[in-house]
Amino acid sequence: MLDTDVLSEFLRGNENVTAKAEEYLQEHGVISFSIITYYEVLNGLLYKDAKKQLEKFERFAEMSRIVPMTLRTVQISAKIQADLRKKGTVIGHTDTLIAGIAIANNLQLITNNTAHFSRIKKLKIDNWV
Repeated sequence: MLDTDVLSEFLRGNENVTAKAEEYLQEHGVISFSIITYYEVLNGLLYKDAKKQLEKFERFAEMSRIVPMTLRTVQISAKIQADLRKKGTVIGHTDTLIAGIAIANNLQLITNNTAHFSRIKKLKIDNWV
């Protein structure tokens, strides 16, 4: 499941990311990202009024699997956030929600933000950047 930063790199044409994505697509047929990532990318493109990029993103989203938030993902995310708060190692709420979605769906998170996400023990991560 792509994190927002990796999806942004893919949309910008980062060669490492696009090569890994093509390899992944050949093996699995579809790329996943969370509804939270969809929101973050959409929000950023609308804010910038980036119409061409928005069209490209929407086409990509139509061909992708957008993983929803569910009661279970929210419960997992809330536990992660509470545990991180107790340790004093908080990450942002959207990152916590993305992690909860990945864990609930047994998906590896593809992110360049390994510093934040490596704090979450049950989360499997990789970096394509």
